Amino acid sequence: MDLRKLIDTLRKEPRETEWLEFKENNDQPQLIGEYLSALSNSACLLNKPYGYLVFGIENHTHRVVGTLLQPHDTKGKGNEDLEPWLARLLDPHVDFRIYEYDYEGNLIVLFRVDATRNTPIKFSGESFIRVGEHKYNLKKFPEKERKIWQMRPPTSFEGGTALTSQSDDDILRKIDYPSLFDLLDIPLPDNRQGILAKLLEENIIKPDGPKFGITNLGGILFAKDLNQFPTLRRKAIRVVLYSDDTRIHAQKELSGTKGYAIGFSGLIDYIHDQLPANELIEDALRVEQKMYPKVAIREFVANAIIHQDFSISGSGPMVEIFTTRMEITNPGNPLVSTDRFIDHAPCSRNEALASLMRRMNICEERGSGVDRALHAIELTQLPAPDFESETKFTRVTLFSYRDFKEMSRIDRIRACYQHAVLRWVCRDFMSNTTLRERLGIDPKNYSMVSRIIRDALDEGVIKPSDPENKSTKKKYIPTWG
Repeated sequence: MDLRKLIDTLRKEPRETEWLEFKENNDQPQLIGEYLSALSNSACLLNKPYGYLVFGIENHTHRVVGTLLQPHDTKGKGNEDLEPWLARLLDPHVDFRIYEYDYEGNLIVLFRVDATRNTPIKFSGESFIRVGEHKYNLKKFPEKERKIWQMRPPTSFEGGTALTSQSDDDILRKIDYPSLFDLLDIPLPDNRQGILAKLLEENIIKPDGPKFGITNLGGILFAKDLNQFPTLRRKAIRVVLYSDDTRIHAQKELSGTKGYAIGFSGLIDYIHDQLPANELIEDALRVEQKMYPKVAIREFVANAIIHQDFSISGSGPMVEIFTTRMEITNPGNPLVSTDRFIDHAPCSRNEALASLMRRMNICEERGSGVDRALHAIELTQLPAPDFESETKFTRVTLFSYRDFKEMSRIDRIRACYQHAVLRWVCRDFMSNTTLRERLGIDPKNYSMVSRIIRDALDEGVIKPSDPENKSTKKKYIPTWG
């Protein structure tokens, strides 16, 4: 980024605006945080990508006078460094950058904060807004707060810029372009012009003056090293292995450094290798079987990548392996109810990313990935996975094998519901027989399955496919079917 050009452009504004604030000096960290909140919220309302807080420029004349502010030496409350202190108190987390520039012998300190998307940004529990050249508590302007909640970003995450002003050499050094051509199963051009043309076509890069910008899509999928992308490195996938069923004793932790697309196959192999294994006897030979089907891991990890909310900064997908369960978590709430993960048509907040990953056969085009994962889980007679959504995250929990008697009532009802949905997706019905086979229950114990079905009916998650059928051999479908 050309800081001199940006500063001169901001100085040309006729006056301070809702998204631009000039200061000379300020040693009050609390006020800096409040301005970042106000500028981010105001930039959202005005469809600006960023808000700017600039120290070292006189307010009314826009004359460069320099500043005494030293942001990297300034402390927040509790003697915490300013930048992490501000980041911690901004909620939801919003990306901001601090730049220092020597403008003809005068120090300029510029804070650039992303416009919020559709959630007002708070600082230390309070939201702020700019009205004209003044800062106010957002509570005084409920109509502005309502508009922020209704605003949608002018551009998608994928189309945003991760790195600016990149030369041809920079692009070819930072982007693993051979893997892109390999994953798309197309020939690699024999010259850089052909390579760059394809990267432009796929929105991996975009023009940026005489140079290029690497898009978020290009960086998050094809970065050779995500640490070279400051806004994306916290989105790397983490894998944590614990020695028991608590989070107290972590044995090892791995944070990915490659883009999702080029690192996906290796990631799945790594996760699979960390799983406990059982030895089975097949055809007089000992065969090692991992705790969870590899296809289930692949589909659930791919879903976590595709459906995450990139606007929640500071966190990315995470896989946690415990002794009797595995949790796959991604930031953001799902766009569909967790009860409808199995049958719902494809629906992603990151369509460009999802589309490209489908073309590379990393995820399913038809939205059948969850169906495939659950089918593999049923074949191995594992407990039904648990889908949950809490504030700002979605989680899938896979469970190790349990005897039927070890399953709770909730476990059994969940297995019954998911089995009914899988049968429904296949244009078929659940019955006592199919559920008994799914749970590995002996035919003579059909009454145990009848009890599960009664419990599921009482919970309202399934219903008879034909309410008029009075026979004992009833069939069932999901309650919404």
